[in-house]
Amino acid sequence: MPQDQRVPTVDAPSLDPASTGSLTDRSPSEGTSSPLSVELAWAEHTGSARASANTDADAVTPSALAPSALAPSTLAPSTLAPSALAPSAACAPRGRFGRWLRISALVAFAFAGGAVTGGAQSALAKPVAAQESPYAFLGQLARVLVLVENEYVEPVDRTRLLEGSIKGMVAELDPHSSYLPAQDYSLFQSDTEGRFGGVGVEVDLRDEQVTVIAPIEGSPAERAGIRPGDKIVAIDGENVRGKPTDDLVKHMRGKPGTKIILTIRRSGVSKLLNFTLVREVIQVTSVASELLDGNVAYLRIKAFQSGTHAELLKAIGALRKQASGPLKGTILDLRNNPGGLVDECSAVADEFLTSGVIYSTRHRGKIVDEVSAKPGGALKSGPMVVLVNEYSASAAELVAGALKDQQRAKIVGAPTFGKGSVQSILDLPGGAGLRLTTMRYYTPSGFAIQAKGIKPDVLVEAAYARDTSFGVIRERDLENHLPAEGPPGSAPKKSSKPKSEAEEDLSETHLGVARKIPKNPTGGSDFALSIGYQIVRGVMKK
Repeated sequence: MPQDQRVPTVDAPSLDPASTGSLTDRSPSEGTSSPLSVELAWAEHTGSARASANTDADAVTPSALAPSALAPSTLAPSTLAPSALAPSAACAPRGRFGRWLRISALVAFAFAGGAVTGGAQSALAKPVAAQESPYAFLGQLARVLVLVENEYVEPVDRTRLLEGSIKGMVAELDPHSSYLPAQDYSLFQSDTEGRFGGVGVEVDLRDEQVTVIAPIEGSPAERAGIRPGDKIVAIDGENVRGKPTDDLVKHMRGKPGTKIILTIRRSGVSKLLNFTLVREVIQVTSVASELLDGNVAYLRIKAFQSGTHAELLKAIGALRKQASGPLKGTILDLRNNPGGLVDECSAVADEFLTSGVIYSTRHRGKIVDEVSAKPGGALKSGPMVVLVNEYSASAAELVAGALKDQQRAKIVGAPTFGKGSVQSILDLPGGAGLRLTTMRYYTPSGFAIQAKGIKPDVLVEAAYARDTSFGVIRERDLENHLPAEGPPGSAPKKSSKPKSEAEEDLSETHLGVARKIPKNPTGGSDFALSIGYQIVRGVMKK
């Protein structure tokens, strides 16, 4: 199917911040200043006017700072310029009362505008209910910022504090909405593009240990001799045990041409091994393929990133050439696929369909988009199986749900993760970004994926031993998750703990998926693949 017929992405719609009024980075109109800017300016003023030594007698208590009659005012903020509020040297009060008066004036003028000393109000000042205006909360934020900057035991970084407040606000929404500072946003973009500066090693974080799954072919890690099963114990001399995954990824990646030292513990070697690697631009392929016995096409999609659809078409072409004839069946492996770009996933699903809905999205209960397949799919006919597991999420669940509802394929494996929400990616000033949940996904039959997941036609237990050291977490287990319908937090609480999965032999499988696909998977260590292959060949029927 031609590339130019693909459906455009809906995961990152181009929203105009100016149309929402809440995401704009525009400055206040000329000649005015926002309450927050006045507050911050006064924070600097009061901070610079502080005495070099603070004593208990001079300590400013929160009760002393609490305004008694601070109502938002209709007065123009331009009248609140810091220069107009600053006490002159001749009349500046001194001592504890002076400090109290300065800070009280700061709070009163920055957020009340029309409020005057003694609790009197300007005739123009009218109280505004908190639910009607966000400025009361912004005022509280600025008050807290002033107190922290002036009274905290050590000097603080204002940028870090304000970024933290934005992160906290967005994190209150659901587990998948997040504010991304410039560095995090750059890392996020490199993930979706499939290109980044690094050493080219795929790792698994479990039991606070970083284990090498496999080095990427042709990468610095492979050339240096790093092997599957190696344990990374330190990066640039810093112990990695207990470090968050995001921190480890940031540390491993970097500008191409820079050096990094990995300290490795290898089975059978008594001493630690140090590898000095030079970062390069790593191109991660998202599609792996294999021609199985009987001319069955095995296609594994690791993630839906930029170019996945093109990679799929290239792989299909190579398999057809290798088969010297038509393909007799297809196994699409979406296990451990965390999702990714929705336009890529819909283009992939389209290659297996001739018509019908692929998925729809809803915003606040209303259908906003419905994506349908077009004629001419590359693998539109023939027996087909889709393999899924607990780690198949988001876009991977869309593909599985579409092929199941359209009765194009049998779904084999474990129930999927259950992430059926759309995150729109919005650019912000300074290189930052906002990842905001804006819609829910629905399968062609109208089934809500969110917090439910896709149920397989053939349920296959994981082929590795049970172990309580590793727990399977699904969307419904996440705190404050978005339910299938309704606002976050409205879903009933689950009393049962997530099922535990286990360690498996790193030499053969990873999370139940075979590392090396055999020509005939029947009876192999990858149990789900074995079942799927037999269904496609007609040996086993549902």
